Amino acid sequence: MPPPLLDATEVRALDAHARRLLDVAAGARHPAGGYAWLREDGTVDEDRPRELWITCRMTHVHALGVLMDHPGSSALADHGVAALRGTFHDDAYGGWHARVGPDGPLPGSKTAYEHAFVVLAASSAVAAGRPGATALLDEALGVLLERFVAPAGPGAGLVVEEWDRRFTVLDDYRGLNATMHTVEALLAAADVLDDPGPRDVAAGIVDHVLGRLAPTHDWLLPEHFDPAGRPLLDYHHDLPADPFRPYGATIGHGFEWARLALQLHAATGADAPGWWVDHAVGLADAAARHGWAPDGHDGFVYTVGWDGAPVVRERMHWVAAEAVAAAAALHRATDDPRHADRYRAWWAHAQDWFVDPARGSWVHERSPDGGPSDLTWSGRPDVYHALQAVLLPRLPLAPSLATALRDGLLPAVPPAAAP
Repeated sequence: MPPPLLDATEVRALDAHARRLLDVAAGARHPAGGYAWLREDGTVDEDRPRELWITCRMTHVHALGVLMDHPGSSALADHGVAALRGTFHDDAYGGWHARVGPDGPLPGSKTAYEHAFVVLAASSAVAAGRPGATALLDEALGVLLERFVAPAGPGAGLVVEEWDRRFTVLDDYRGLNATMHTVEALLAAADVLDDPGPRDVAAGIVDHVLGRLAPTHDWLLPEHFDPAGRPLLDYHHDLPADPFRPYGATIGHGFEWARLALQLHAATGADAPGWWVDHAVGLADAAARHGWAPDGHDGFVYTVGWDGAPVVRERMHWVAAEAVAAAAALHRATDDPRHADRYRAWWAHAQDWFVDPARGSWVHERSPDGGPSDLTWSGRPDVYHALQAVLLPRLPLAPSLATALRDGLLPAVPPAAAP
């Protein structure tokens, strides 16, 4: 039996850090409904419209806070649920508006990425027992499955990406980012509803992504596809630093897919195929091999090309957070001590480069030499990746995060030794 990943001092530090992040998230509450984009100094950026994905992530975060008995989290989670049932909801055509300005919803399309996060937020709110959350989850899961999963066809392995507002015109693009967050949302919904159906859908997606795409492309996952599911390897070659659709392979997604596959494997139980674990290891190893310090500077690059060479060399906080979470998950799934070594090294790097002890939040982006950068991200929009990175190492792989907290699976914080 290998030694535990965390000692008592580390557990106390992670718990304290999680609570500081919850305090930061409280500052994003928008008085008109939902949650706002935070600037670098932690203040609300009133010049930006409210984004659906931020409101969903922050609602998820505050629902986790409720389950951790964090002061003030109940009202904040309820504020998010109310916005998702009201301000952001499209009463005319169904689904949710992507952006809301001072005068109401802004024109725009409806994407799988945002709608997956509605399901995640609703799932966590249900686990936290928040009013209105069950109705929100029922509708959101129905929209996600009907509008974004089912049109792709059985066994397609990718969700469809983008509809017009009326759900009448479907864009040709298919993306792995939205597909990945759909898996996350389906696992959360399956656990909180105690319904294996959404998990079965997630398994079909993971079979395609880890079983077919990953080994075919030397464990560097293509991100962009045509309607037939054929990879578009040159997509956004001229916009390599796009925040949601960058060119090349996204290092952080290799780690994130690995973690999700391990969580699916644990949730499935004895019937889960062992190759899910093996391929998760393959993805994480490739992300570490190509992503860590390929330019001689510490940290993970954002993207690499199909030859493995770095493309966007900026260091993103979310990539470090997902690397930490994946290493912890791999250690739990395999007992391989090298994953514990990676966890400790990458968490130390995250603390050195991204954690801001003065404000409690994480710097979202740095240049390759560790200086400030806003090539892709300005400000510190949310705390979703950071909070999960400090909670997941303390939890089992299954059930998913909110359900695990609801079920009391987060070990108690050990008291500090008497002086």
